Amino acid sequence: MRYFIELSYHGKNYHGWQRQPNANTVQETLEKALSVLLSEKISVVGCGRTDSGVHAGQFFAHFDFTNPFDKEDLKYKLNSYLPVDIAIREISLVHKEAHTRFDAISRKYRYVISLTKNPFYTETALYLKNAKLDVDKMNKAAKILFEYKNFKCFSRSNTEVKTYDCEIMEAEWEKEKEMVYFTIKANRFLRNMVRAIVGTLLEVGKNQLSLVGFREIIESKDRTKAGASVKAKGLFLTEIKYPNNIYQNNDQFKNKE
Repeated sequence: MRYFIELSYHGKNYHGWQRQPNANTVQETLEKALSVLLSEKISVVGCGRTDSGVHAGQFFAHFDFTNPFDKEDLKYKLNSYLPVDIAIREISLVHKEAHTRFDAISRKYRYVISLTKNPFYTETALYLKNAKLDVDKMNKAAKILFEYKNFKCFSRSNTEVKTYDCEIMEAEWEKEKEMVYFTIKANRFLRNMVRAIVGTLLEVGKNQLSLVGFREIIESKDRTKAGASVKAKGLFLTEIKYPNNIYQNNDQFKNKE
């Protein structure tokens, strides 16, 4: 039987989600916990990658296990066993073919910026000292993203992908007092794409890049022409959507459509 796990994590202490040699990762930490509690070696498959230091308000992983178990009991034990920076939200039974990565129909990220020194956002926001951002202009540039599909210019170099096409569904900046937030939703994202988009849009907001220049960067398909990637600590994966038909026995996550 296959199960989906919904979890959240603070990324500071991890070198991203994906397991890697000689590095502390969320995937390895979760696999160790499941293996101990289920008395069997468990491997999990994540819904995607997050870079070192990136946070996840919502993330999904799946694993296979033959013997029945009480899902609420396992959730309680996992939350007791795991470190405080990883929390299990739900465990649900899904169809055997369901896949957390390939069945996701959309993903949403949020990037957080603080315009003043704030000790409560030291680990979860980018601090831009004395920055004056033209949020209206940044939103005008963000709307340009909807006109394109190919975002190679924002992809990490030397990434092996079949296509650089993504369908962006939302892209918007909001300012609340001394905090600035960028939300972006798409059917898929390229590696480093969100941080590169934010870095380039910040150049627009600082009047270092025109709207025409922003469009030219997208059309160039050249990563060297886009802005520098912003720091990982301000980035949150906040939402992942799945189709209804992956769940069994009315098991459902609250985020489904």
